[in-house]
Amino acid sequence: MRRRSAVLVCVITMLAVGASLAPAAVASPPWRFNGKALEGSETVVGNSTTSSLTIPGLTTSCKNLHYKMKLKNEAGTGKGEITEVLFEECSTNSKACTVELIEAEKLPWPLRVVTLSSIPYVIIEGVKVEILYGGAECVLAETVVTITGTAGGLFENGTSTILFSASTFKTTKTELKALGTKVEWNGFFTTEATGVHAGEKLEV
Repeated sequence: MRRRSAVLVCVITMLAVGASLAPAAVASPPWRFNGKALEGSETVVGNSTTSSLTIPGLTTSCKNLHYKMKLKNEAGTGKGEITEVLFEECSTNSKACTVELIEAEKLPWPLRVVTLSSIPYVIIEGVKVEILYGGAECVLAETVVTITGTAGGLFENGTSTILFSASTFKTTKTELKALGTKVEWNGFFTTEATGVHAGEKLEV
């Protein structure tokens, strides 16, 4: 009887310790500028010259992807929204398919900051991008391909940049889909404050 009680106590203790450690793996830190937590809001813009969206069999790349976001802290947590996304000079890896139109829809897209195992990530929710392809021999010609879902990107404090890749999506358990299949998004984005924190370094 005593042995069973000891085992039971041990199990309960292990569960309690596990429960106390679990929340520590995921945290919600604030936005900072030069090490100081953001007060009020700030508008940040940036670009990516290496952005691509891959639907199995077709990759769409843009020479420039410009974005604008508005950031704030709520209860000590970094939040915000993407208010503008512009795709420029986009093409595909197929000679048969051209990009007639590519636009971000249903803006603004909410975003938040999380740390996973002490590494900061930016989670963008409500993503919606529509692409119209052209080309007489393109399988997707005159078809509007709609990409939707959630995107998770790695925030690098050293360079104040955000990286989106297959690895960051896997780590954050986020996903974009189109035509019933996963879409891979690769992009490396700069950040630049344009309000009262212009010239200061964005950090998490």
